[in-house]
Parts: sequence; C-alpha cells; structure tokens
Amino acid sequence: MRMWMIPALPSCSRIIPACRRNRATRAGLCLAALLLTISLASSALPQTAAAAPADSAPQPPNSTHRRPSLDDRVKTLAAALNLDQAQQVSVKRILEQRQQEILRLRHDTSITGSTRIERLRALQDQTVQRIRLVLNDEQKQKYDPLAVRKAGSAPGQKSVEDWLKVTTPQ
Repeated sequence: MRMWMIPALPSCSRIIPACRRNRATRAGLCLAALLLTISLASSALPQTAAAAPADSAPQPPNSTHRRPSLDDRVKTLAAALNLDQAQQVSVKRILEQRQQEILRLRHDTSITGSTRIERLRALQDQTVQRIRLVLNDEQKQKYDPLAVRKAGSAPGQKSVEDWLKVTTPQ
C-alpha cells in the first residue's frame, strides 16, 4: 500500500507578504491555500472504493425517518376508518388542496409568523371539517385528529404563541 504524503506548506507570511499587516485577510488566504492543497492532494489519491454493481439498488439516505406521502396518509385513514373507494378519492383530493394551500402560506412573505400559524391552524380545522363531510356517522366517531389540540398543554407549559409574544417586537 502506497502512502501519499502532503508536502509541508511554507509559511503563509512568505507566500503572502503583502497581507502581513491584516491578520484576517492573511488567515483567510492561508485557509484558502490549505483547502486548495488538500483538494488537489485528495484528487491525486487512487480511488480505493470499488464501483457499485450496475444492478444494485440505490441506497436510502442515512435518516430512517421519512414523511408519509399523501397516498400513505390516505391508506392509513382508509384502514383506520374503513373508507370505501369514493371516500378515499375525496379524502386524497382534500389533502392535496390542503398541501397546496400550506405551500402557499409558507412562501408568503407578507404575513408574520403568528399570522401564519393562525392561518395554518384554521386550514387544519377546515380540512378536518371537509373530511368529516365525507365520512358516515360511525367513521366520524373514530376521526378526531384535533383531540390533541383540544386537550391543551400541561399546566405551566409555554405554547408557541407565548414564545412568539416574548420574541416578537411590538
């Protein structure tokens, strides 16, 4: 196995004599010279990793958590509430419209953070009401995604609104 040596770097003050008076500039240029040397040295190293076979599947990212897709959410609701095909189509359409409205709200720079939160909560409430219109009485009894919000927080626990009131200038 061959050992690759990175040559010793000369003093930055000898390389960059014009910058002796300005430490920040000299430090920045030294860092740039060091990074350039490292990148050139690493590109000269032989490639030791074997190429992946063409038929192998792509590796998933290191994160094991992934946000469920709309189809996954519809399937979960369909299983939990025993939705028929027409209900599944309606629920998916409602969730797609909600997703579009959420994206619009996220990218709207004309509203404040607290207003955005209020609108997102209102949108969630509207979405729940629209989905409830699609459900029968038995399914409505099982479907209550806002129960967590209705239960409230633990005594003494600060909410996002409390935090926003403290951090947002009036």
